[in-house]
Amino acid sequence: MTTWDSLYAGRASRMRASEIRELLKLLDQPDVISFAGGIPDPALFPSGAFRQAYDDILGGPEAGKALQYGLSEGSLRLRRWIAGHMRDLGVDCSPENILITSGSQQALDYIGKLFLTAGDTALVQWPTYLGALQAFNAYEPRFDRLVPGANRPAADYGSKAGESGGRVKFAYLSPDFANPTGQTLDLEERRQILSLAGELDCAVIEDAPYQCLRYDGDPVRPLLALDCETAGGIENTRTLYCGSFSKSLSPGLRLGWVCAASEVISRLVLIKQASDLNTPVLNQEAMARVAEAHFDDHTARTRAVYKTRRDAMLAALEKHMPAGTRWTRPEGGMFIWVELADGIDSAELLARSIASARVAFVPGKAFHPDGSGANTLRLSFSCADEDRIETGIARLGNVIAQTVKSGV
Repeated sequence: MTTWDSLYAGRASRMRASEIRELLKLLDQPDVISFAGGIPDPALFPSGAFRQAYDDILGGPEAGKALQYGLSEGSLRLRRWIAGHMRDLGVDCSPENILITSGSQQALDYIGKLFLTAGDTALVQWPTYLGALQAFNAYEPRFDRLVPGANRPAADYGSKAGESGGRVKFAYLSPDFANPTGQTLDLEERRQILSLAGELDCAVIEDAPYQCLRYDGDPVRPLLALDCETAGGIENTRTLYCGSFSKSLSPGLRLGWVCAASEVISRLVLIKQASDLNTPVLNQEAMARVAEAHFDDHTARTRAVYKTRRDAMLAALEKHMPAGTRWTRPEGGMFIWVELADGIDSAELLARSIASARVAFVPGKAFHPDGSGANTLRLSFSCADEDRIETGIARLGNVIAQTVKSGV
């Protein structure tokens, strides 16, 4: 019998299952009220628009092209739409600055492969997106804590990175309605990140899947837009912007993109060619048609629904959470971050919550590179209507209150 463990690369030991993906299995249990998966409500998908797009493509002269291999960079029509979308966000770019990926998760994997050598340092927020930690972990970095606005000197980051024989390669962050905290960086914090990256001569990875889901307040310019402004254009920037259609139009088509200087894009294209050759052309062509005709109207409708659900969850938390429980108040996105009283382990709380209250959430420990944050959890409001939010938060509040009372 083959002893597989002796054959695996050393990096395989750093690979971990996603707690979130496992929890998504609970969505198939109708009696469970799930605030776990950070996924869009399928009832909001523009299925009719996609059906028409696929019919038009497969019934027309472009059918053969759409079913063929395609450019590794991606469909020119879709890249043109994305370039226009980025210009609306303040980033003057062209299709040559865009790479289409199979979801932004693939983009993170490619970025880790491109930049990280074993022992290098990735700066990340604490907590941060679990999928980014998974993507980067395979390339054997060390993680250091990035706290926007904390004024930690660049020399401190650099010296700590040198202790492991590497250097700081990039700062990764989601500046708008971050997963898992829901928090947004203000303009000054964004400028400080770019300044820090300049001092460290490292890249900035701007993960922006929730950019179009703002419910309150004024939009803040993307890091890449600020970088373009000070650097004199996108070709002189150090920021890679990772966008996605998963939270706006459809996650199932697995379409994301990277927008960056063309030199970086050309390197990522080489990785793409060695990985999967190209993202499915048919999906790209359908997405281009739907985005051109429906993106603005559809995202406006989606925002209206999610804003109502966010407001319902915030009101329910205020009503049902016991004293000592704190939570964020996001201006957009899909998540509310909850901090429980000290001593409560949210993983143990989850087991009790599912068993006694049939309510699911994501324990917060997985979002912390050092395994801290045991008393935190993430709630998503995107897939539950107001009645289920009220019922679920009431049940969860009761479980938390009982846990506090019993001292478990």
